[in-house]
Amino acid sequence: MSGATREIKKFLTDAQLVFTQTENVFIVTIAGVRKLSTTCSLSVGTSALTINAFVARKPDENHEAVYRWLLERNLKMYGVAFAVDTHGDIYLAGRVPLDSIDETEIDRLVGCVAEYSDTAFNTILELGFATAIKKEWEWRVSRGESTANLDAFAHLAKPQP
Repeated sequence: MSGATREIKKFLTDAQLVFTQTENVFIVTIAGVRKLSTTCSLSVGTSALTINAFVARKPDENHEAVYRWLLERNLKMYGVAFAVDTHGDIYLAGRVPLDSIDETEIDRLVGCVAEYSDTAFNTILELGFATAIKKEWEWRVSRGESTANLDAFAHLAKPQP
């Protein structure tokens, strides 16, 4: 087991995060507020730690605005950046040298994934899924069902003047 692998395992265990380990890859579930959980992989390679976390599926609409917003956010981020796969799904991705890996750096990187995923989630949904959110709101109201988990998007459901 490499030093980086030991450091990551110790950090995740001490932080009481839910994770699985296969060889040099850790899959960790990070709790959030807006995005209830983010699954993140930490993969220890020969010279770098690779970080990947799924954030949201491909937006249904307004792709250019969503991707532009993400690129603008990238300018202010540490350790990871927003990326898009061949399907248009949104991830956080990063690569850092193994010699920089210690408990403080792992905490910083996992914290960045948690923060960036959680704080971007509602904006991604609002920009890229507004029509679906409106339809879901209307459907729930018509059936007398709760809209509690859509409260952050109540402004989308109100008729526009």
